[in-house]
Formats: sequence, C-alpha cells, structure tokens
Amino acid sequence: MTNPIVTEDLEKVYPGGTRAVAGVSIEVHPGEIFGFLGPNGAGKSTTVGMLTTLLKPSGGRAFVDGLDLRTETDRIRRRIGLVFQESTADDQLTGRENLELAAAIYDVPPAEARTRMARLLEEMSLTQVQDRLVKTYSGGMRRRLELAAGVIHTPRVLFLDEPTLGLDPQGRAGIGQVVRKMRDDFGVTVFLTTHYLDEADLLCDRIAIIDHGQIKVLGTPAELKDKIGGDVLTVTPQQAGVDLEPILRAVPGVLSVQRHESAYRIKTPQGESITPTIVEACFAAHAPLASVSLKRPSLDEVFLEFTGRAYREEEGPSATDMALRMNQFRGRKR
Repeated sequence: MTNPIVTEDLEKVYPGGTRAVAGVSIEVHPGEIFGFLGPNGAGKSTTVGMLTTLLKPSGGRAFVDGLDLRTETDRIRRRIGLVFQESTADDQLTGRENLELAAAIYDVPPAEARTRMARLLEEMSLTQVQDRLVKTYSGGMRRRLELAAGVIHTPRVLFLDEPTLGLDPQGRAGIGQVVRKMRDDFGVTVFLTTHYLDEADLLCDRIAIIDHGQIKVLGTPAELKDKIGGDVLTVTPQQAGVDLEPILRAVPGVLSVQRHESAYRIKTPQGESITPTIVEACFAAHAPLASVSLKRPSLDEVFLEFTGRAYREEEGPSATDMALRMNQFRGRKR
C-alpha cells in the first residue's frame, strides 16, 4: 500500500531568500496518527501549507495519496480533509446546514451526503443539537462539528492544525477520542500539529520534530523519550554567573550537561540516587544550589533536547489569514 504522505528533500524559499523548509524527507504510514511538532518559525506551518496545496514548493518532491504535489493539486484537494486551528464553521447556520454546505463544496451526492451526515452527527454526539445555530455551541461541540465537516467527503488524509487549541482539558480529551475513532472507523490517515505535548504523546503513533527547516528527530513517542538516555536533573545555582559545568561533569554517573540560561540540565540513568551527590559537590565547590528538580523522560525533554527551546503556545494566524486560506483550499482564485 502506498504511503499517504511522502516527501523527498522538500524545500520552500520565500522571496528575499528566507529558507523556511530546507530538505524535509518523511513518510507517513497508512492509517497512522502522525504528529508534526516544531517551535515558532521552525518551518512547520510552511510544510503543512505545501502538503495541503496552499503553498508551492521551491524544491524537492512530495506525494499525497500517491499524487504529485506539483502537478496534481486539484486532485489532492479532493482527497484530503483540513481542519484549521481557527474556527471555520458559520455561526449563522445550524450544525446540519454547515455539514450540508461542506458536502456541497466537495460535490457529495445529496442522498450520500444525508447518510454521511447522519452517521457523523451521531459519531460526534451532535445529533441532538444539529438544528441549533452554531453560535450557541460550546468550543468542544464546534470543534467536533468542524471535524465532521473535514471528513464529510471521506478523505484519505486528514490534516488537523491545532484541533484542540483553546479547549479545556475535558474538551481536549474528548477531541482526542474522536480523532482516534475517526482513524479506526474511517481508516483515515491523520497529520496532526499541536502545541500540547501530552496530547501528542497520547494520540500519535509517530512524531517528527522540525526546527530551522529540517527534521531533527522522528519516531514513536517511546523511541523519542528513549533518546534522552535517562532521567533529567535540572539545577540552578544561587549566584548568577557561577559556572557549574566542570563541577557537574566530574560527578560519577553524569552522562551529559547542558546549560539553558541560568539552569543546567543533567542526563543521568539514576536521577534519585545521584541528586544528593550533585548537591554536595556544588556545596563543596562553594556554589550552592537555588533549586533542584528531577524529571523522567518526557516529550517536553525531547523537544528541549533537539531544539534547545521549551515548547510554548504559538501565536496563530489571524481570522483574515484563515479566511484567505479557506478560499484557496476550496479552489477559488489564488
């Protein structure tokens, strides 16, 4: 079976010479939930823009559902679904009317559209509210409706751009369950971006982290956490300007030391047992510590390890930008 998404040295250079994507090569497997993570300006949004036909690549090749991204953009648009981080549902229409509009945009035959809508409304727990105006929906109900609209035409690949942005933990968990069920019931391949690393950990079969336009690491959540190489101990000296690195590296059991601003990240296979030794070593060297924290391997640590930055919420595009993108995606004049 052909991999639903394949990129080979995919590049994007903007006018002025800014290289946003510098040779990205990935393969997304059929039926998997693939997480695509990256800090602001890393090339994540540009890559997604190219894969969804909204941006033209500057170099390399890419195939979506076996179709060439350069020459078969119209066919690709008919086979993919796309749910933006900004709401695209029409507040002045009911939930059912929004689905009818989405079905019409994708030329789904009326009889087939009615069958699909009934199933999707049931799957998304929206049957009882289908005739209410969307402006009365909660955030979670609105996102579930937009997911339904994104798959009304039974796409082979579904792109989800921050699908749980702004939802409370309960709403996020609900959307996660819906995404897994959509994958299991419809066999759709999901390409997911999110700034919630715990969400990526729970949902994604594999994850790629992009930074400076290049893939830094790719694997299952367990594989990525294994790359950290043990526990992570973070210490901060009481006095600014004190260099703890030589003191820390001399402690038996320390695998590596990295400095991030005023704190030091120490990799060790035995965090609990080595912590007292490190505290004593710093005190003996007249460099007492202000704080000490121990973490087991997590995606937060993976992200920091491979990008040098903590993962923070990114500022999304404006509603105007999203409206323009939606018009492009629906095949209007670009």
